[in-house]
Amino acid sequence: MFWTRLASGIVLLIIAIGSMSYGKAPLAAILCVVSLAAFRELTKALKCADGKGEKPGAHMPNGLEWAGILGIAAYYGVLYFAGDDTFLLMCIVGTFLAVMFVYVLAFPKYNANQAMAAVFSFLYAPVLLSFVYQTRMAPQGIYTVWMILISSWGCDTCAYAVGKLIGRKKIFPALSPKKSLEGCIGGVLGAALIGWVYGYFFVEKAFPDKSIAVAIALICGAGAVMSMVGDLAASAIKRNHDIKDYGKLIPGHGGIMDRFDSMIVTAPMTYFLTLLMLH
Repeated sequence: MFWTRLASGIVLLIIAIGSMSYGKAPLAAILCVVSLAAFRELTKALKCADGKGEKPGAHMPNGLEWAGILGIAAYYGVLYFAGDDTFLLMCIVGTFLAVMFVYVLAFPKYNANQAMAAVFSFLYAPVLLSFVYQTRMAPQGIYTVWMILISSWGCDTCAYAVGKLIGRKKIFPALSPKKSLEGCIGGVLGAALIGWVYGYFFVEKAFPDKSIAVAIALICGAGAVMSMVGDLAASAIKRNHDIKDYGKLIPGHGGIMDRFDSMIVTAPMTYFLTLLMLH
């Protein structure tokens, strides 16, 4: 299990580094595929995937899911080809209206909770993950996009190491029994420290007139806090619906939501704080 998890993690890291380094079409395409998979995992977990008269866990998407899937494809198409905020907002509103259209047209096949779950699933993973692309394609994005990985995966690693070494006080026993207060603090401080090192030795050369290592550390620390919120929120959904993993797509890790839960919320935090503090 350990070696399977390690191998999968290495492959994911290679894909992430390669796509985020190049950006453009490869990154947009990978994020779109990941978003589609995450959307499907969420709709299944939230019981949106089954309507009246359908078999539980049916493989083919239902009407509500098709509205979301088409919305995701349109959203990422606009993101890559146009990148205009107005058109992106139109895609978000359009997807919401499409879900409402299916809900009303098929009534009473789907209930209100399923319609809301479809909209939530669209906003949660696909829209928030798109900020990885937006961060990468922003000015100096080749430098700032790595703060997303530092804040999410860097925090995870530091929190795990500190928790294993000195973790005592359980901070979320009902939600995540293995998480300790010491581990959480270690994760935030570790991400901030890695961010400072990265900012001082790599990013400051992109901003020759600014000393921004401290700003990078603050962004990574704030992102680390949000990464833990994202991880716990994804865990809460699983516990609410009594499931162990969101899927089996990634050997040793589970589904897309099991591996990218922290990055999903770290990406928009990094994007907006970068705009506020570095530009």
